[in-house]
Amino acid sequence: ENGYTPQILDILKENNVKAAFFVTKDYIERNPEIIKRMVDEGHIVGNHSVTHSDMPDLSDEQIKSELDDCAAYFKEVTGVEMPRFFRPPAGVYSIRSLEKTQEAGYKTIFWSFAYKDWETDNQPGKEEAYNMVMNNYHNGSIMLLHAVSQSNTEALDDMLKSLKQEGYTFLSLYDLP
Repeated sequence: ENGYTPQILDILKENNVKAAFFVTKDYIERNPEIIKRMVDEGHIVGNHSVTHSDMPDLSDEQIKSELDDCAAYFKEVTGVEMPRFFRPPAGVYSIRSLEKTQEAGYKTIFWSFAYKDWETDNQPGKEEAYNMVMNNYHNGSIMLLHAVSQSNTEALDDMLKSLKQEGYTFLSLYDLP
């Protein structure tokens, strides 16, 4: 958390857009009120593991623990079950880690668009973030935008409004086949 998530949530609410936030156990521990707000406002809060480890490097038991422990803490904080979506840290996976994730009842979510936006001391600025999204969106996009990005936060309202003006709608991960 870099202080931008409340503003991101405000912008999403103003634009009537629901998002999916993938969080680690540590993030939940440090930001319980933000997590509760995400849930209360109808966003998906998905599992991003306990330790943000590369899943293929873990044993089967460790993979299960990474998922179960994050989900259990989420339920402790929110009182509701964590949605069964998982985004592997850094997108690193193996066939075995995907199988173990599926066996644990999760749908693994990847993305069709991302850019290097997570470096908090190397932000491209509002205009470049806006152009990056507007030059790369497509039907069915799943965009990975990190909430630690000042540039994304500053450009988000314009991104959403422009995409809506282009005729795009924003659907839930629950709408995926």
